[in-house]
Amino acid sequence: MRAVLEARQKAAAVRVEDLEAELERVRVALTEAEEVLRRRVIGPEQYLEALAEGDAPAEAVVVSQTRPVGPRRAVPHRHDAAGTEVLSVDYQALMAAALEAGADGLSARRAAVVLGWDTASASRVEGARARLKRLVERGWLIEEKPGRFTLPATEQDTAGAGRPGGGS
Repeated sequence: MRAVLEARQKAAAVRVEDLEAELERVRVALTEAEEVLRRRVIGPEQYLEALAEGDAPAEAVVVSQTRPVGPRRAVPHRHDAAGTEVLSVDYQALMAAALEAGADGLSARRAAVVLGWDTASASRVEGARARLKRLVERGWLIEEKPGRFTLPATEQDTAGAGRPGGGS
């Protein structure tokens, strides 16, 4: 009888060890599945945020982690505004860079640098180009040469008039 009880005890111990090993495999599989789920939730969220950034004006785009996201502001038409102070900070920076660029014009890549964006990212350069195009649509800039954005002739003349020799 004792042998039967010892055999049952050994069988129960083996079963416990098997179940513990299986439980460990299930825990590892659960951890991996949770990580996959987390990435699959975060991935679409980041994708949607990136799409929103591409469509939003520069003020709503976060340039650094410490900069708060602001409300979406429309770019007013040039004829409706007295000066560049009605533009958001990012658009004012683009206008200043266009003034500095003079007749050579401001490129989208340079505009991305002005906005503090990574120029290695094609989407960031295209985002900068979209902002420049928006300024062209609203009459703030002109694009005489493809990809080169300059101030309208009257803006350049007015901006240079206050400087000695009219230079830049």
